[in-house]
Amino acid sequence: MSETAPQISEATQDTLTKAQSPAVAPPKAKGRGLAAVALLIGAAGLAAGGWSSWQLYLQQDQAAQQLARFNESSAAAQQQLQASEQRIAQRLAGLPTAADLGAQRDLLVSLQGDQQRLAQSLSGLLGKSREDWRLAEAEHLLRLAMLRLSALQDVNSATALVQGADSILQAQDDPQAFAARGELIKVLEALNSLPQVDRSGLFLQLAALRGQVDQLQMLAPEYILPSEVPTAASASDSSRWAELWAKLSRYVRLDLQADQDVRPLLAGQSLAQVRLTLALALEQAQWGALNGQPEVYRQALTAAHAVLDNYFDRDNQAVKAMQQRIGELGEQAVVAKLPSLDPALNTLQAYLKLREARELMPEAVDAVETEEGGQ
Repeated sequence: MSETAPQISEATQDTLTKAQSPAVAPPKAKGRGLAAVALLIGAAGLAAGGWSSWQLYLQQDQAAQQLARFNESSAAAQQQLQASEQRIAQRLAGLPTAADLGAQRDLLVSLQGDQQRLAQSLSGLLGKSREDWRLAEAEHLLRLAMLRLSALQDVNSATALVQGADSILQAQDDPQAFAARGELIKVLEALNSLPQVDRSGLFLQLAALRGQVDQLQMLAPEYILPSEVPTAASASDSSRWAELWAKLSRYVRLDLQADQDVRPLLAGQSLAQVRLTLALALEQAQWGALNGQPEVYRQALTAAHAVLDNYFDRDNQAVKAMQQRIGELGEQAVVAKLPSLDPALNTLQAYLKLREARELMPEAVDAVETEEGGQ
């Protein structure tokens, strides 16, 4: 850089000396152009300086606005912080002291202990009362089974009730209930060995037979002559003969079945009475089946079979079918020999009394059981 500096200065001096020589002086027009260019450059510089000043002013204004907003936000934040501090101070003032916390802790511990003791005593009492309720329920179920057997002879319902009582005793898991469970199991085995008696089914079957009575045909149908309108000429002479023949036709008939007994014809009113007799016999059989009366049941069916045999056509298919059904129903069992539930009920009641006495006087009951075991 030091070497080139003198060279440049010498070249500059040469050009300056050449420019100062009068031979190469520029014209006046060239000088004016340079002045105009210089003015333009100066104006551009002034414009650039003004624009830079304006931008700087705008930036200062924005910076002032941002500073004002920042100051406002900082003031709001300080106010929120002060409000939060006040709320925290109020909450802290409302909190109990260490001494209060210790007293409350001691009180809570004592309450928890009392609650545990109360829960234990309550669970013991509820456990005993629940067992007593279950045993009372077993006795009630056994009484219901006795009622179902004696009143309705309902073997299925009685079996379910006795099974429920045995399940309750099984859940007790008490050795003293062994005798009561033994009696209940004997009753269950006796009920399971009984034949199935469907009284409601017999009642409905007899009701269906009663509905077929009106469709039965009598022994020999009555022959009814068609009514003829007599003419005016023969009305006077033949009217009496027609009436006489109509009366005689009711008492005289021709029967080509020589192997059967000749029986009198049934008039309309007599046939209705016979059908009513048959329906009443079937209704009586229904009553005997529903109430467990085998003698009444079989006597009514025998009477119904006799009415069918004596007053209706035995060759008729409907009469044959009804006679067959009556014979089949007469062989059905209406009642079964039911076992007695009294021993089971007495044994269960004795167990309940022993349990109650043990709760009231456990030492005396244990002493009595020990003496009985020693004997």
